Amino acid sequence: MAPVNCTNGAMVGCVAVLSLSLATLSYFLFNQQRIFKHPKSKTQNPNCTKKHGSGIVGAIGNTPLIRINSLSDATGCEILGKAEFLNPGGSVKDRIAVKIIEEALASGQLAPGGVVTEGSAGSTAISLATVAPAYGCKCHVVIPDDVAIEKSQIIEALGATVERVRPVSITHRDHFVNVARRRASEANEQAAKYGKNSQTPNRNQEQTNGEIFEEQKKNHTFSRDCTGGFFADQFENLANFRAHCEGTGPEIWEQTEGKLHAFVAAAGTGGTLAGVSHFLKEKNDNIKCFLIDPPGSGLFNRVTRGVMYSKEEAEGKRLKNPFDTITEGIGINRLTHNFMKARLDGAFRGTDKEAVEMSRFLLKNDGIFLGSSSAMNCVGAVRVAQTLGPGHTIVTILCDNGMRHLSRFYKAEYLSQLGLTPSATGLEFLGLP
Repeated sequence: MAPVNCTNGAMVGCVAVLSLSLATLSYFLFNQQRIFKHPKSKTQNPNCTKKHGSGIVGAIGNTPLIRINSLSDATGCEILGKAEFLNPGGSVKDRIAVKIIEEALASGQLAPGGVVTEGSAGSTAISLATVAPAYGCKCHVVIPDDVAIEKSQIIEALGATVERVRPVSITHRDHFVNVARRRASEANEQAAKYGKNSQTPNRNQEQTNGEIFEEQKKNHTFSRDCTGGFFADQFENLANFRAHCEGTGPEIWEQTEGKLHAFVAAAGTGGTLAGVSHFLKEKNDNIKCFLIDPPGSGLFNRVTRGVMYSKEEAEGKRLKNPFDTITEGIGINRLTHNFMKARLDGAFRGTDKEAVEMSRFLLKNDGIFLGSSSAMNCVGAVRVAQTLGPGHTIVTILCDNGMRHLSRFYKAEYLSQLGLTPSATGLEFLGLP
């Protein structure tokens, strides 16, 4: 074929045709991939809208939905992961941090200059420490001293105060959640005692009232200008549930164009699982929603048998936690207000070994570097795929990446001590080749 000869007069036409062809090709490719990207249109449900402010808060949410190629190819299902690790604070908890603080400010329970306190295994604390300054607030977090050390290092680097306590039952006064609740009360007592001085420090009073100055020196937790405290209470505060009903759920629905068959996730506070399952069930009750539960957690028995836990496992019977799992931030032996709003069709039990093997499999085959709870969610996605069979679309949550799990979940020596050294070459640990 002879080459096309574009004269000067026809040059514009040639360029126009070429541009149109490229545009058409780009449009086609975009539409082939669009279920894995967040659309530009607004949410279809007027009751579940998500509004962002400016700055870092505006960058939270609208995370991409990505196809996990290795798991999809192995199961014959479309397994999609909501990439929540791309939020500014590095996890899905950014969503609830914003919602909790905004609702507290709106209700007057928190004021600029106040301190937000929380008991957390790490991710929520990091998110609160990330967004609190955007609202003119400070953050004080209490975490168990057996979680990965890099979590507390990140929180401190973000300017928050970190208090590490030993792991004990929730019924113990020194459980990290109970300590965080007390700290909020202490901040309120301090603000009330010093009145306006807690908001507008008076230098003359600091110089003349030695009693106030000495008492402030003893209190290393809160500064003099603290306007009070607010306990975030992520486990029971339904702002957690609302953040996912109004944000995460609608995004998943839009990104899949409503063409999904199942959703699966683990639960710690239960907010993500409850909010997403509630929204999806409202849109289409045929969408199956499942829990994936780590070792020792009582939620699996609650969903499958209606019994939370056996008497010998009940919290409050021992000073230490009645179970241990390498997965951080998921699994619990009590019902939270958030979890009780979940609409579930069933549950699966995962193991620590499965979570470890899954994390290494995804890193090797997909280049996806996930934290422990995200890996467990992917175990759950495969279990759902095996239950439903090929041809289904399954969505799960990629809560955070592996960067905050280096000293435990990704440390060879630590895993070896627990007998969890990964050894799988494929997905044989889940019964797949």
